Amino acid sequence: MIKIALLGKPNVGKSSLFNRLSHKLDAITSDVSGTTRDVKKAEIKINEKPLLLIDTGGLDDSSTLFQAVQDKSLQAAKEADIILFMVDGKVLPSDEDKQIFFSLQKLGKPIALVVNKMDSDKQADEIGWEFSSFGAKNLFFLSVSHNRGTKILTDWIDTFLPQTAPQPLIEDEDDFSLEALLEAQGASIEDEEEESDIKIAIIGRVNVGKSSLLNALIKEDRSVVSDVAGTTIDPVDESFDYHDKHFTFVDTAGIRKRGKIEGIERHALQRTQRMLETADIALLVLDASEPFKELDEKIAHLVDKFQLGCIIVLNKWDNALENYEKSVQDVRDRFKFLSYAPVITLSALSHKRVHKVNDLILRVYDNYSRRISTSKLNEVVKSANSKHHLPAEQGKLVKIYFATQYESKPPRIALIMNRPKALHFSYKRYLVNQLREAFDFEGVPLILEAKSKKVDEERAERFL
Repeated sequence: MIKIALLGKPNVGKSSLFNRLSHKLDAITSDVSGTTRDVKKAEIKINEKPLLLIDTGGLDDSSTLFQAVQDKSLQAAKEADIILFMVDGKVLPSDEDKQIFFSLQKLGKPIALVVNKMDSDKQADEIGWEFSSFGAKNLFFLSVSHNRGTKILTDWIDTFLPQTAPQPLIEDEDDFSLEALLEAQGASIEDEEEESDIKIAIIGRVNVGKSSLLNALIKEDRSVVSDVAGTTIDPVDESFDYHDKHFTFVDTAGIRKRGKIEGIERHALQRTQRMLETADIALLVLDASEPFKELDEKIAHLVDKFQLGCIIVLNKWDNALENYEKSVQDVRDRFKFLSYAPVITLSALSHKRVHKVNDLILRVYDNYSRRISTSKLNEVVKSANSKHHLPAEQGKLVKIYFATQYESKPPRIALIMNRPKALHFSYKRYLVNQLREAFDFEGVPLILEAKSKKVDEERAERFL
């Protein structure tokens, strides 16, 4: 797939163009210089032709953090097939801009100089000649905010994209079948990809090592790592295949106490929560080198809120505050609502035990998407009921007619009852524990819902 990299100094509009071309608000935009710090990718289409668009951090070496951002951006340029170098049309071009552009030209790839914030043709006529000193063969004047000039730019990009082959049609009526129709429409392939795709969110408070963990998992320096708390602003995602599954990791912005969240971090927090809405599994990263904090618990409650599969990662294990038994006990005492989540100790920086995470993700995802047959569920519920009968409600008998799983990711089980409101939370917890003993639900929440249904009682009695 053709790769296009957006490069330029901070605050020239790269992320705005990224959002415009991807038709999404994926990249956080603001007037704050240096908002984008990590490389962000999106698969987009131009004239129905797929390509990979890469938004990079601003080219600025004014600090250690931004030097790391710049290094990532230049690396993205080397890996891209086409380079879009953006400058601010409201500011006269600098010698530094020209030097960067000339160095990118030496890569020998198609490159365009994109002058943004040109809100009118008059403005382009008045100062456009200032940018002729770049000597760019491909010069485009845009106003991303007003969507001016983007069509001309995308048409230029289109000239470098491969022609798409026509989709095969079902011509022989005798060969028509539902399966053939679905295959022609791509539905069967899409379903297969959906089943094999696992979305994993890496969450935790600032500076616990989330970006280092992502880099260790994918075995490359994908996220910018810095001692500066809150380095990651935009969620950073990276995908790769592991066994027969497709992993998509999202390194989310670190979360601070509500009173300490400032400026663009508010957008980052909102974006993090939106990412969790579509995730399957959360890697809850905790710092093993210091005591757990109240904020760790609040972040962990997001896992519970979005009903995700969960793996608790004790990072910085090389400098652990306590031994293994004490650390795990502290986790269980502090995060009782995540009692089902496995705990793994590792060091993202030294890569110690990181290789075990992928297999653990597969195991948790199998449980997250697990479906239990109605007959097996009812065997367990019947056995549990015989050992510990349902308490009556004001002298009236309370019955569970039968249980059935009606959804996965996470597993949801309906208890069909005569008096669903009479099911006490303690008995529901008892049933959950019995089901966890009978089936492997490690790492996932198990949702039990009492429901009422008018059924023939004699028929229902056959289930229990």
